[in-house]
Amino acid sequence: MGNAAQRQLSKAERHKRPRCTYVSFTGYKTFDTTLEKTNGVLKHIEESYGWPKDLRNQSYSGLRAVLHTLRDRLTVEETAHLSAQLPMLIRGIYFEGWDPTKVPVKMHRDDFLQRVRQEFPYEVPGGTERMVDVVIEAVRRHITEGEWQNVRASLPKDLVAVLP
Repeated sequence: MGNAAQRQLSKAERHKRPRCTYVSFTGYKTFDTTLEKTNGVLKHIEESYGWPKDLRNQSYSGLRAVLHTLRDRLTVEETAHLSAQLPMLIRGIYFEGWDPTKVPVKMHRDDFLQRVRQEFPYEVPGGTERMVDVVIEAVRRHITEGEWQNVRASLPKDLVAVLP
């Protein structure tokens, strides 16, 4: 009887599901990963300014303004290359409202900063130039050095100076 009980216990143990340590917010690992990466970028922006999490909309607005302005300055080909390295959700933000027939928009440093300022309706310490710097720093964690150098090589020198 002891052997039978051990066999049943062993059979029950074999069919026991391993304990899951991963908690899914969406039910899809790919979506959870992109949410995690996007939240990491937004958190980096917030921490750079000392903002609490309840200002997430403000950090999102900064991310969106900088990405859209950069995207519209790049060629279609360079836009595609850069986007391939962005987390999926940030890639969606990047392409939102994009019209590839109207790019690249010729912008130099002051035009670029003015455009970001128009799309970002908040006052921040250090102004628009610091916002660009903070957003690019947050996003660069997902972009290879080679791709970032390609982006910079396609821009006017005065604009490159604003992009770390």
